[in-house]
Amino acid sequence: MGSYTPQTPCMLRRKGHPLCVCPFQRSQFIPAERRRTAIAIFHMPVQIIKRSKAKSAVGAAAYRSGTKMTNEWDGLTHDYTRKRGVVHSEIILPPHAQPEFQDRNTLWNSVEIVEKTRDAQLAREIEISLPVELNREEQLQLARSFIRDTFVAAGMCADFSIHDKKDGNPHFHVMLTIRPLKEDGQWGAKCRKVYELDENGQRIPNGKGGWKNHREDTTDWNDKGNVEKWRAAWATYANKALEAAGRPERIDHRSYERQGIDKIPSIHLGVAASQMERKGIATEKGNINRQIAADNKLLKEIKARITRIYKWTKEQAEKSEGKDSIMAQFYEAQLLTGKPGSRYGKIRNLKESAALFNFLNGNHITSMEQLYEKVAAMNKDYYSLRGKIVTAERRIKVLGEHLSMWEKYERNKGTRRQLDKMKPGKKKEQFEQKHGAELALYDAAVRYLEKLKANGEEITPKKWQAEADRLKAEKSVQYQKMKAMREDIKAVENLKKTAEQLART
Repeated sequence: MGSYTPQTPCMLRRKGHPLCVCPFQRSQFIPAERRRTAIAIFHMPVQIIKRSKAKSAVGAAAYRSGTKMTNEWDGLTHDYTRKRGVVHSEIILPPHAQPEFQDRNTLWNSVEIVEKTRDAQLAREIEISLPVELNREEQLQLARSFIRDTFVAAGMCADFSIHDKKDGNPHFHVMLTIRPLKEDGQWGAKCRKVYELDENGQRIPNGKGGWKNHREDTTDWNDKGNVEKWRAAWATYANKALEAAGRPERIDHRSYERQGIDKIPSIHLGVAASQMERKGIATEKGNINRQIAADNKLLKEIKARITRIYKWTKEQAEKSEGKDSIMAQFYEAQLLTGKPGSRYGKIRNLKESAALFNFLNGNHITSMEQLYEKVAAMNKDYYSLRGKIVTAERRIKVLGEHLSMWEKYERNKGTRRQLDKMKPGKKKEQFEQKHGAELALYDAAVRYLEKLKANGEEITPKKWQAEADRLKAEKSVQYQKMKAMREDIKAVENLKKTAEQLART
């Protein structure tokens, strides 16, 4: 992540050097239970490069690989030779592809030429975070094997580049062809016409002198379920690579909710915030994640404590009530505490038991059965509050992402409009290169918001903000109830300690 590598003393490797150190192997010193739960980063957005969005496959390939390429479709030259952080670029082809496609310029210009329409889908791009726990060679082998087995084996041509600006965010971009190749290496059709048939297998007239028909893809590359399959496959490949490297970290493509984990998810910091946090500069996103960590710690602590007292009270309630029961001994001890010769005089919890007796009297508890019922109710309340808090946090996170993307859209739409008004040429190319970051943020925001609209959600920033504010206020009240529960838990814990002391007197 950073430039600092922890060091620990080891056997001398050089005679006469008393302070020789060797790299600290973290996995050797992490307890087993922590090694099983260590988590690496999962990040894998997918997008389609389209002409209708003023994008080109040649321009995208030049940018990802940090090279200079000329698009034969529109004559534009894309020069990204000054781009920093491109540490590896490679093209992997299926066996039946033309060998000339190993040249990036030839491959993507061939794509540009074969696609005739102005709204053509040119390529699919996937960006994937690489585990920082792996070295460069391990990262390269992981990316290469995943791409070869997942995409190239299905017939796609793949062009990938690893980016690493030494900012703790190594990742790779893989551009994939959308149009399939025929066995002779020539481009095939993306879709075909299929005639609709009646129950006798005959074509159905359309009433216009033709036949009813529809189009269907010639491959399954555009299936809606593919993204989920690819994400799951990446998690499998990455985890195998981490295991082979002796690393304890693992990734999971599923959300906490899908994993069945009642845990508040942290938010994605992003490169800029991550860099500032590493320098010791607090950021808004960093503060949110620190609060989320504290909230998760509170939920975990209360769950552990209430689970212990729930089990204990249940066990005690199942025992017969009588003069030897814990509750009977406890009330007897209360009466005799402080009297000369009392065997209960040295029991510390009895001397400091005002809060405990207030808890019992306030809840009208005189038996272990009643105490168990009270703790069972507390346990139920805990899970109810926890569910409401986690649900609210998840929704707040979603709303936060909506608002963040809307803000990026609003902030950068002027830059995009400026670019769209410019005529093709060197000036436009220079403007695009200078404002690449703003344009990338704008494009990401547009894709995000369009996906929301496609899923039937209206773009309503004011309503999003109002809902987020309401949920935060409700969550604050729920946390206060959760914290208040600590006092009742503490009272029952004190009763448990007192019972253990009584058993020893």
